[in-house]
Amino acid sequence: MTAIVTYEDVQAAAERIAGHTRPVAVARADTDVWFALEYLQHTGSFKARGAANFVAAHALAGTMPEAGVVIASGGNAGLAIAWAAARHGVPATVFTPATSPAVKVDRIRALGADTRLVGTEYDQALAASREHAAATGALLSHAYDHPLVAAGAGTLFEEIHRARPGLDTVLVACGGGGLFAGVAAAAHARGVRVVAVEPVGCPTLHAAIEAGEPVEVGVDSIAADALGARFVTPAALHWARESDASVLLVPDAAITAARRALWEERRIVVENAAAAGYAALHSGAYQPAPGERVCAVLCGANTDPADLVARA
Repeated sequence: MTAIVTYEDVQAAAERIAGHTRPVAVARADTDVWFALEYLQHTGSFKARGAANFVAAHALAGTMPEAGVVIASGGNAGLAIAWAAARHGVPATVFTPATSPAVKVDRIRALGADTRLVGTEYDQALAASREHAAATGALLSHAYDHPLVAAGAGTLFEEIHRARPGLDTVLVACGGGGLFAGVAAAAHARGVRVVAVEPVGCPTLHAAIEAGEPVEVGVDSIAADALGARFVTPAALHWARESDASVLLVPDAAITAARRALWEERRIVVENAAAAGYAALHSGAYQPAPGERVCAVLCGANTDPADLVARA
């Protein structure tokens, strides 16, 4: 059974990675709306937080094997592990689907990780990473389903709260649920509501809530390279039940429109998955109450901006 990330885990992660990750910038977007500009993080996404916490915890405990660390990833978690491992002089092997964006795969290789393309979906890369760990003794990390990874992600909320202590609600994209679980654990302790936003074609948390347990879902979305998990982590389901969280589904058209609006109106470039949280606001799927103070997390920018620039 997966361990459930706690607020104490988030606090420990914040101490462990302090000075190694970039504090998030929180910028006003509208009267009562802010953006958390987490795409400015090392490796271009929030995943650097969980990877930094995972690698540092094992390095400090003396539990990092000579074979190093291995992970399966659609791209962002692999980038983060490659970066964190390099900082500690640890070998890293990253399994990623052959369908992952070249901009992500090329950056993983540039960070020195042994990068292997397997299959067309995350689950196939995950199976290959597990086989590699069993054969070599490498430490198996996970893109989202691990308490150290989720706790690292949760440090993002601690910084958002420090910058804007009066916030009522935070909107985050949800795929496998590591970001949601970590943020919800911290937000619940602070009395702040979290809204998880998922693509209609990848409704992992929504389906788990309906079924009462994590269940397999289809993967069919423009944001599937980052939000294309087939199962949500049990920790995300736990925090969806434990806190005053809600889940919204947005179509790909809303994600595309929100991503384009961020570029055309604000000159912000993010990947499709990172636009999901804002898509709920931009499309009207989430309508804040009068005076409600809301922050949308823009969590990653590992994308080729050519499609935005070409039409701008």
